[in-house]
Amino acid sequence: MTNEIEHCTDVILKGGLILYPTDTIWGIGCDVSNNEAVSRIYTLKKRIESKSMICLISDLDMLKRYINAVPVKALEIIGQTSRPTTIVYDNPVGLASNLLAEDGSVGIRLVKDGFSHELIKKLNHPIVSTSANISGNPSPKAFKEIQKEILTGVDYVVNLPDNSKESLPSKVIKISGDGEIHVLRA
Repeated sequence: MTNEIEHCTDVILKGGLILYPTDTIWGIGCDVSNNEAVSRIYTLKKRIESKSMICLISDLDMLKRYINAVPVKALEIIGQTSRPTTIVYDNPVGLASNLLAEDGSVGIRLVKDGFSHELIKKLNHPIVSTSANISGNPSPKAFKEIQKEILTGVDYVVNLPDNSKESLPSKVIKISGDGEIHVLRA
């Protein structure tokens, strides 16, 4: 796994795209601060830029570097949930402008273990994560279901044994200013 992390780090730092296993499903990723790399993902997925993507982080300190005011409720949810949960935050800083939703928010998920966790720790900053499919098509449940166009459209495909299981995308929630939780994807 160490060699794969080194390869991915090199590709990401040079502005490239990777195909990698996340804590949920296989994803396409890049540097969260690189507008051109983020744009390449939209083009590869044939996805309109108004449909934002998410970021993965490895720890709470990293979250606090990109979100000025992390709601207490978000910290409680992160600490208590066992299911991968993406939280939508307002007013992030230091991210590519085309990564943000039209309202300026961004979804961020703390990855607690596995390949993507180790990669993010090595990079010491978040990475983009979006499902490894052409927009409108189902998310692949296993590596073998990833479309050839995606496989050939990235700069590096992580070469690890496919331990795919029937994984689901993460739960997505948004916490309003008054602390109310809105479930955007169950």
